[in-house]
Amino acid sequence: MIRDSLLRYSLLTGALLALGLSSVFAQTGAFTSAAAAPDPKSGARSAATGLAEQEFRRGVQSYYRGAFNDAVVEFEKALDYLPTENVIMDWLGKAYYRSGIEGAALQQWEYASENGYGGLLLKNKIEIVRDRRITDNRYDSPVRYTESGSFMGKKPDKDSELIFSQPVSVLPNSDGTHWIIAYGTNELLKMDVNGFVLFRTGGPLNGFDRPMDIIRLSSGNLLVSEFAGDRLSELSSDGRFIKSFGHKGRDVGGMIGPQYLAQDADDNVYVSDFGNARIDVFDKDGKELFFFGGKTAGFSGLKGPTGIAVVDQVVYVVDAITGAIYTFDTAGNYTGILCKEKTFKQPESMKTWSNFLVICDRNKVYSVDSETGAIFENMNTGNAPSRVTSAVPDANGNILVTDFKANEVFVMSKMSELVGGLFVQIERVNADSFPKVYVDVKVENRRRQSVVGLKAENFVLTENKGGVENLKLEGSAYTNDTADITIVLDRSFESADYEEGMEHAVKEIASAMAEKNKNADGETRGVLRIVSAGLVPVVEYEGSPEGVLNFTCAALKTRPSEVVSLDLALRLSSNALVGASSKRAVVFIGAGSVTQNAFEKYSLSDLSAFMNNNSIWFSSVLLSQRSPDAEIDYLSSNTEGEEYYVYRTRGLSEVVDHIVDIPSGIYRLSFTSRLPTDFGQRYLPVEVETYMMNRSGRDETGYFSPLQ
Repeated sequence: MIRDSLLRYSLLTGALLALGLSSVFAQTGAFTSAAAAPDPKSGARSAATGLAEQEFRRGVQSYYRGAFNDAVVEFEKALDYLPTENVIMDWLGKAYYRSGIEGAALQQWEYASENGYGGLLLKNKIEIVRDRRITDNRYDSPVRYTESGSFMGKKPDKDSELIFSQPVSVLPNSDGTHWIIAYGTNELLKMDVNGFVLFRTGGPLNGFDRPMDIIRLSSGNLLVSEFAGDRLSELSSDGRFIKSFGHKGRDVGGMIGPQYLAQDADDNVYVSDFGNARIDVFDKDGKELFFFGGKTAGFSGLKGPTGIAVVDQVVYVVDAITGAIYTFDTAGNYTGILCKEKTFKQPESMKTWSNFLVICDRNKVYSVDSETGAIFENMNTGNAPSRVTSAVPDANGNILVTDFKANEVFVMSKMSELVGGLFVQIERVNADSFPKVYVDVKVENRRRQSVVGLKAENFVLTENKGGVENLKLEGSAYTNDTADITIVLDRSFESADYEEGMEHAVKEIASAMAEKNKNADGETRGVLRIVSAGLVPVVEYEGSPEGVLNFTCAALKTRPSEVVSLDLALRLSSNALVGASSKRAVVFIGAGSVTQNAFEKYSLSDLSAFMNNNSIWFSSVLLSQRSPDAEIDYLSSNTEGEEYYVYRTRGLSEVVDHIVDIPSGIYRLSFTSRLPTDFGQRYLPVEVETYMMNRSGRDETGYFSPLQ
């Protein structure tokens, strides 16, 4: 009897809870389908609606915990009760997207869009995700760029207030800021993405003397050429003067009007010496080495060298008088001509971008294929008085162009980026401390590149279209200097022959990670995981990187196998990183081959989508000096990763450096909610808009506060 009474009480309570949740969703409008509408006579909603709402709430909570597979199951259950509910379709699409199953995500979003849900915002999301799936995101071919904004040398409303004069060169930073060389005011300035000056310096004690170009040395320090000072000045990474070297003259180490700079893989510095019509070479410490570019057999000599670049041990020099690009080896020997004479009219700087040389020529910017010499016009400033002197790609996929005559630095973007805008996603809402709510927002361009350097003023956040209180930017992931890394060890028979190299790689990465992740108190941050990829993947280690400084393959639980389920190992590794530090990566260590059926459960496109959609990067350390199989190369090239040889000259510490330095466009905002929660049962809508110059993006989602 007592048991039957408890059962009836439990069923009654569940029914009342369902009715309560139905009332809540009716007030907030979360569910909009006819099937979810209340009965016109009684005002009550169906049991199916109440059950759908319970599954929906659990799905939202699972999604924000990073349990995307659980969220998919719960949203599908909710759809079983309300098959035409657009809100559930939208959330199911989000869960599929974060799980890497983009095809299924697009299908759900398209169903909802066809039903009139989501408007232009959802249509734009569908277009961007579909375009990403069929378009190579790498800079393998040049395109046209158009102006998306500019940094002016004078304030537009105050003509007499000078910010800088005659910008001649620009150097982007990985955090979205950039250095500007102001030739007219003899200054070096640091500006953010919104055009605010963060720092300025005049260089040496006696000041810069017509600074001309700036590059970042392999040490991280900055190097500035001084055209009238006939010297080079080295500054720290934050712009503090260190030393000057070089002098006026025609001897080795002497210069007359040094202009543009470049550095090769051996850290030697090349300077285009216009007055001496040659290229001067210094080592990384500023010691003079030699010069080249004079008349030799088969070469009439440089006449007026300006732009210079080094790609794969080939030195490219563009001549402003002859209008040609000549090639030399790193010893200064003339090797040929890339672009014939009179190709360019008044060329200035020449910088590298992927396999291309980006050259400024009067009012135009060109891309030149460094192998074939093929030329493409990237941009044209028109007929206005103009003299572009420097064009370089920034951290956000734009091109920064200095215009000496117009006294502006232009931000050039692809037309598709301007029309389509930014891709903004609310990745997580944490309402555990309600009414204080934390929101993680990811900002990218259409090609998956993270947008970094944004400030609080770049965001507008609302709840149910109304303003919020105490909006604050809590942090930006691109500033993080800590990374979580999962190492995947290939346990194939081929890789088993290279166990010594594998042990070396693990130890060096762990050592670099331990050193890189130390805080001011000397404590090691970050988590290192080791996963063995055999027939079945196994987590061998999880903890501080210092715990595997004496790693040996003999301690592994997984024995070498003929079949390696690499897809399962990568999925396992990536799942563990979803809730990790915002800088996170999978590092694969193996001979470079994949076994048969290595990607039987998960396809390459699904794996790369899962990693990209959760900001996880994939790099590989190869144990043999050979090109990796296409599958390994595909994952590296499609997730911002790199490929390294285990015994490379520079060592493997750069593996960790590269992971920490990869831009991450995740921002954490906080605010105080003003919405009623109905004891945690009400679905609370939240929206965010992101603005950057002439581009913007928007996302909408919702959350539940804790039950009370």
